[in-house]
Amino acid sequence: MSNQKLGVLAVVAAVMVLLAVMSARTPTAKRAKLSGPAYLIQGLDPSSIASITVGHGKDEVKIDRRSNQFIVSDINYPADAKQINDLISKTLDIKTGELYTTEAKNHEELELTEEKARGMVRFFKADGTLLTGVVVGKSRESGQGTYVRQATSDDVFLTDEAPWFRTRALDYVNQEITSIQREDVNAVTVTTPRESYTLRAEKSGGDGVLLDGLPADKKLKDSEAKSVFTALQGLRFDDVNSPSQIEGLNFDHKYVARLDDSTEYTLELAKKGDKTYLKARAVYTSPTKVTINPGQVDSPEELKKKEAILLAQEGAQRFTLRHKAWVYEIPDWKAKYLTKPQSDLLEDKEEKPAEVPVDTPPPAETLTPAVLPSQPVVPPPAGPNRPAEVLQAAEPNEPVQ
Repeated sequence: MSNQKLGVLAVVAAVMVLLAVMSARTPTAKRAKLSGPAYLIQGLDPSSIASITVGHGKDEVKIDRRSNQFIVSDINYPADAKQINDLISKTLDIKTGELYTTEAKNHEELELTEEKARGMVRFFKADGTLLTGVVVGKSRESGQGTYVRQATSDDVFLTDEAPWFRTRALDYVNQEITSIQREDVNAVTVTTPRESYTLRAEKSGGDGVLLDGLPADKKLKDSEAKSVFTALQGLRFDDVNSPSQIEGLNFDHKYVARLDDSTEYTLELAKKGDKTYLKARAVYTSPTKVTINPGQVDSPEELKKKEAILLAQEGAQRFTLRHKAWVYEIPDWKAKYLTKPQSDLLEDKEEKPAEVPVDTPPPAETLTPAVLPSQPVVPPPAGPNRPAEVLQAAEPNEPVQ
């Protein structure tokens, strides 16, 4: 081998050694390689999830699978299927494009430990072992991206779109009690310890509300009456408890709404301190029965009527099954419409002012000029140019000079 080739090999070897030394001195957290966009979690079977935790420490929410549904354990209330599906989807949709580090010792600095994580979701098997999960850390100091890792791995990636996981128990339940439209209600009865009154929809089909037995000297406040009549639209709860969790409640108020489809919703309400609690149930009141006769072919109109009855019956049953075991705390602004006394709906009629007769002026008359009494004529002073006869005529009693 020539000296020239030996010299070239020596230079290459020196460069390789230098690169190795530089690589060894570079912190692991600063080494990166492009791996292309990929999903952080792949191949998760939702049916294998037995429980879920969201967040950590005092902000942790635990959700357990019981039979065919998830239960929010903190409040022992059924989880909303849509919220659980959204949580799983947000976790599985996290995409990564760059591997940042593979060392667990860098997790604390990147806020990817359990104590410092800005977001955390973990999925567990039936035996309690960790199935998978995601930990969201801080944002990148320079440029775009957020640090993330799988809960089962030390590898840290950068993602352009890190999800935000909510950490309230109520975030994972359906807080809506009822959402009944105004046009479906035909009557509402409010009962308090002192009275009971009924509001009805106008028969004309408008949005007006009438009060049964309206006093002759009163009129209905339209806006207040409509607020009572539509109180079941968008009714939600702020908290939920089992009856055994709250003692000393006196459900002495009642709100009953009757719908056009013969469903009757009954809400019982109780006040304790500055909070209002509610129990809810529903019943289908129509005596009409759906019968199916073999060999009889119903018309489309008849089939539609029978379907509406069956749906109303099922809806009332489902509503009662969902709510009968719970006591809800509702917001004050809704509670005041469900318990409003009749006096708050009425106001005095405006008395018409007494009519004051207006005097009509008499027709104009033709005015005759007044005749002034005659006045003595005072003659001008006598002079040399004044004739004597004139003086005599004007002053007959004076001697002529």
